[in-house]
Formats: sequence, structure tokens, C-alpha cells
Amino acid sequence: MFREKGLGFMGTARIFNFSAGPSMLPLEVLQTAGAEIENYRGSGMSVMEMSHRSGVYTEIFSSAQSALRRVLNVPDQYKILFLQGGATLQFAMVPMNLMGRTGKASYAITGNFSNKAAQEAKKYGTVVVAASTADKNHTYIPRQEALNIDPGSSYFHYCANNTIYGTEWDYVPETGGIPIVCDMSSNILSKPVDVSKYGIIYAGAQKNMAPAGLTVVIIREDLAGGAFPYTPVMLDYAAMIQGNSMHNTPPCYNIYILGLVLQWLESIGGLPEMQKRNEKKAGMLYHCLEESRMFHVLAEPGARSKMNVTFRTGDAALDERFAKEAAVAGFVNLKGHRSAGGMRASIYNAMPVEGVEKLVGFMREFERKNG
Repeated sequence: MFREKGLGFMGTARIFNFSAGPSMLPLEVLQTAGAEIENYRGSGMSVMEMSHRSGVYTEIFSSAQSALRRVLNVPDQYKILFLQGGATLQFAMVPMNLMGRTGKASYAITGNFSNKAAQEAKKYGTVVVAASTADKNHTYIPRQEALNIDPGSSYFHYCANNTIYGTEWDYVPETGGIPIVCDMSSNILSKPVDVSKYGIIYAGAQKNMAPAGLTVVIIREDLAGGAFPYTPVMLDYAAMIQGNSMHNTPPCYNIYILGLVLQWLESIGGLPEMQKRNEKKAGMLYHCLEESRMFHVLAEPGARSKMNVTFRTGDAALDERFAKEAAVAGFVNLKGHRSAGGMRASIYNAMPVEGVEKLVGFMREFERKNG
């Protein structure tokens, strides 16, 4: 269905968007969605106009679910839910459903969003900080031996990739049988994952999967059914499983786009091929930064994200000039998060190798002129 196509640059309508999210979508996906925007495959209507209970849409929905199960190799004992509220709503939904088992949970705090998740969980039980990287401004990932996971925890929570600080876990923690809950919002579908090691995986879609508005939850079925009595039905995993994510109207169009993204992934060779591409892009960019005398990587070696590359010059005014000149040259959204400063290049799945190659060329020329 999809053919590899180059992405236009300078003089075309397309630019290289390095936004941390919402982020780029594959051009082939956008083109297919555009062709089907008014009349989806002879139905006479747009997917945005369809009843979520109709036969046509039911096929779109089930195809996306099945494709995600194939691409991620999700075991049969796991359910795939298409929800709303972003990963942020999962900060409450997880403890509402799991905390009641023992009344406490362990959290690794390695950045902004894992900290927010821990703060939200405190409303529903005791939170044990299994590790924190705040001592070095979240520039590293704690190793297994540094994790202090309370053996009485209902679950252990961590964020696999930290968009603001540019760090990524390179291993799955050992927890002694305690269910692992993982926020994979910013690196899901970027590489193969052993889903069987997790109790729950959740992810906002706007990085690697679909437009903002869809949240994917992959949950081992035995972990559902333990929600607090006061839990709203829309935040009860068991209710969402029973209704197959359709207790109310789901984010229909975003699920359709997810299906197209998954088709694109399968057409290029699946997650093994995607991992190769992502490693190539990240390798090129980090190599440029290591060679540079102007730019410096924020994350420590061994913890550097392949999705979000954070760097700076050390001069705030020069950082500002870089981001502005880059935008004029067609490289947008390179300014770092307000809490971290510097620059951030988010090179998710849809960013082509060409985009990173051209960014590296621009960075070297910028350094030559300003070094």
C-alpha cells in the first residue's frame, strides 16, 4: 500500500519538524488520509463522520487493534485499549486501578512526567521513590542496583523515555515479580519490546502513533478489576475492557490514523527495521555533537535518548540564534523545553534520515560561522 518517498525540503510545503509532540507523521500516511478524507473507500463519507458502531468503522477499529498486536507482538493475555485523556490521565488511572492491592507503589523519577505521575499517585496511596535522578538534573538513568523497589508495592512505575531531558532507559528493570507499569509515550513503536515483561504499557499517541487525542493502553488482563469503588467508570480498566474501548465514542479518526501508521511500519519491515533507522539517525546526530566544539550533549553517555536529543552551546543568546536561524532554514521546533533550555531535536519514527543529515549539515555550518 505504501511506497517509500522522499520528503520535500525548502521550496516545498513540507519542512523538517523536530517537535517533541505533536510530531511528524509519515508522509505516506498523510497522503493516504488526504486521499480518503471525503470518501473512505467507497463508503460515501469521511471516517470523521462515521458512527463508531457502524460496520465500516468497526473494521477500521479492529484492524488497528490487530495490527498493533502484530507489530508489538502483544501476547494473548493482554488487552489493547484505545482511550482518551493522554498519558497524563493514566497518572491517575493506574493507581486508581492498581494501588488498592497493597496501598503503595514504587516510582522511579527520571524526569518531569514521571515526577508528575508520582505526585498524582500520592492521592491514592503511599508512593515510594525507588530512584531519583534529580541530583544531576535528570541527565542519567539509574542502574538496576540503584533501584530501591519496595517489595510490598502494588506496582513499579517508570517512564521509558524522557522527552525534556533526552534520556532513555536501555534495560527493563527487574522487580521480583512486582508488575511493571511503563509510560512509553515517546518511544513506543521505535524498537521491538518484550511486552510480557510489563503489567501495563501506556502511551499518548502524538509522538510515534497518531495525532494527539488517542491514548493506547496495553494491560495484562489479570491486573484489571481492582479499581477503587469510587473510580469513575471511564477510568476503570475492567469497564474499558468489557466495552472494548467503546463505553463512549472513542477518538475515531485518530484510531484510523494509527491503523495507517501501523500499515506503514509493516510495509518498511516492522520494528526491527524501524530500530535500525532510529539508531542510524541518532548515531549521526550524536556523532556530530561529540565532534563539535560548540555544542554539548546534556544527557550522559549510556542514557542518551534515540528519540529526543538535547544539546546546548552554553550561551543562551547563541542558543536562541541557532533556533531562529534553523527555523528560517526549514528546521522547526528545535528550541529546548523551557525548564531545560538549550536545544532539543526530536527524531521520532517519521523523521526521515534525510532530515537528520540536513540538520547535521546546518549545525556544522552554523558552528563554522559562529565558532
